[in-house]
Amino acid sequence: MNDYDVRIAKVEGEHLWHAHDDTDEFFLVLDGELAIALRDDDSRTERTVTLPKGAVFVVPRGIEHKPSSPAGASILMFEPTGTLSVGDRHEAVPSHVDATTGHALTGSAPAR
Repeated sequence: MNDYDVRIAKVEGEHLWHAHDDTDEFFLVLDGELAIALRDDDSRTERTVTLPKGAVFVVPRGIEHKPSSPAGASILMFEPTGTLSVGDRHEAVPSHVDATTGHALTGSAPAR
């Protein structure tokens, strides 16, 4: 949509600390609960925002953050097309984290 991807993801466990230098990141929790840890610019002060089902949160560009959901959550995100899920600056990517710019939906779509 207008050079943005609308992404739906099922998440469980911890992601990794990362930042998107050139874009904000929009989260809408569709189901479950999502926690987003945030680091201030000095990387010393951390706080966590906990988002229940139906909550919206925007991580400002350049802010390091780490989403997590121990019990699992379904989320919707708006990001510029081609935005890497692990950001522009990140820690080493563990094997359980999917570093992607998105996956195509599978299944059949209704004809228009």
